[in-house]
Amino acid sequence: MTGDLVEQISKPQQNNGTFVVHGSAQLVQMLIEHDLVDELRLMVFPVVLGAGKRLFGLTSTKKRLRLTGTTPVGDGVDILIYERVPPANRKAQATGAAEKIRMTSLY
Repeated sequence: MTGDLVEQISKPQQNNGTFVVHGSAQLVQMLIEHDLVDELRLMVFPVVLGAGKRLFGLTSTKKRLRLTGTTPVGDGVDILIYERVPPANRKAQATGAAEKIRMTSLY
C-alpha cells in the first residue's frame, strides 16, 4: 500500500474485505483511533510485569468494546474476542471496510 494508510484501508476493494494485524501496537492504535477495527482478539497471560508498553494508546474519543467470546488455550492463558460497539450518535455502517477489518493483537 502507498499513500494515506487510513484512506487505503477504508476502501473495501483494496483489502478484499479483511485485514489482519498481528502485533504492531502503533498500527493497531491508529486503526482503533479511526474506527477501522471491527474485531479485537487479545491473548491474555496471567502475569503482572509491572512495566512495559501500553496496549491501548490515547484516543480522541471513548472506544467501546463488547466481549463476544473467550477461548482458554492452557495454563491460564485465554483468548478474549471483542467487537467494536458503534458510537451511539451515528448509525452503524451496513457494509464497508470498517465492518470487515479484523485485528489480532497477541500481547
